[in-house]
Amino acid sequence: MNQSPVSIGIGVLFAALLCPSVAFAEADGGAALTPYADIRYRLELVDQDGLPEDATASTLRIKAGAKTGEWNGFSAQIEGEAIVRIGPQDYNDTVNGRTAFPVVADPSDVLLNQAFVRWRPDPAVEARAGRQVVNLDNQRWIGSVGWRQNDQTLDAARLSLKPAEGFAVDYFHAWRVNRIFGPDSPRGIWRNTDIHGVRAAYNFAPVGTVSVYGYWLDIPAAPVASTKTIGIRLAGAQNTGGNTKLLYAAEYARQSDHAGNPANLRLDYLRLEPGFAASGFTVKAGLEQLEGNGVSGLQTPLATLHAFNGWADKFLVTPPNGLRDLYADMAYKFGEDSGVKGLTLRVAYHDFNSTRAGFNYGQEWNALASYPLTRRVTLLAKLAKYDARDFATDTTKAWFAVQAKF
Repeated sequence: MNQSPVSIGIGVLFAALLCPSVAFAEADGGAALTPYADIRYRLELVDQDGLPEDATASTLRIKAGAKTGEWNGFSAQIEGEAIVRIGPQDYNDTVNGRTAFPVVADPSDVLLNQAFVRWRPDPAVEARAGRQVVNLDNQRWIGSVGWRQNDQTLDAARLSLKPAEGFAVDYFHAWRVNRIFGPDSPRGIWRNTDIHGVRAAYNFAPVGTVSVYGYWLDIPAAPVASTKTIGIRLAGAQNTGGNTKLLYAAEYARQSDHAGNPANLRLDYLRLEPGFAASGFTVKAGLEQLEGNGVSGLQTPLATLHAFNGWADKFLVTPPNGLRDLYADMAYKFGEDSGVKGLTLRVAYHDFNSTRAGFNYGQEWNALASYPLTRRVTLLAKLAKYDARDFATDTTKAWFAVQAKF
């Protein structure tokens, strides 16, 4: 575990923020300093063919921070994370060397998660500089990987503009990526990166929101992840009478090699997702295709990858022959009149194939139950079962979690 002076200081910050007796100064009618905390305990179980041991990971994540009020348009935020193991170390956390066990990428650590300064001279202009979470669109290209105990953050400068109603423009430049594996892992930090991203989105009512984007990734620590991606996305919904809505999303992108990437890439991304929502039900079907040329596959290394292509996480790296994911997803949320108001049940099925050479990779079932026990506390149970054919090995994962936000 990293025990730098910064880490020790963050530990002190945790104690201060979680202590109810701390008083905060008032200024301009509002709190000058607003503390917050997000505490999550999770038990993760993994049975993976090809490894001699099953994984049992019992971990607690405490995320705490504080936001200042604005002064002449300036404000700041600081946030730390502590991830601790509770119980036996019966899993491979990517730094403990326990390779007989399946990977559960939640190593113990205490670290600085976010620390940035924000300047908002006008409601339509916001600039941020420092370590920060960046989530864009559905996080398919840029996301914070909130599912894992340690967030993915960027050391970056970001400018957000809203020049007109329904119109937003984002630009960011990142020189370091703080990955979910933590600073003790050789894969935990991508230093000296030259990453640029720009996104413009406009709400074409009543059709939906159209966003166009470009991401230029120069990652010296992972040259094969250095790419240029240009794309367009549409997401919207239409009322069709009563409590029923037609849902739809469509996206296309083109990825090519960039900077020090040794490969020669020209690969396509496609996503089509029709669906409907009615009386608490949400049903979606979809096709997601990440092209491969037999040597390289289209990659999304800064994405919130767990949200895509099945919760068993078998396709965090796209195979060289590409990935075609045909899926169906159904959820039901109990409403106001139910004795279990807010309970969400969800089930999904994925059929994975290659985009070339005709490989049937496998199939996967996912299931989830989430219940807001109180306004601040949520319970979660989740299951993923991957049935391998031509890729990876049979894998079953189960999670049980409780999360409290203050």
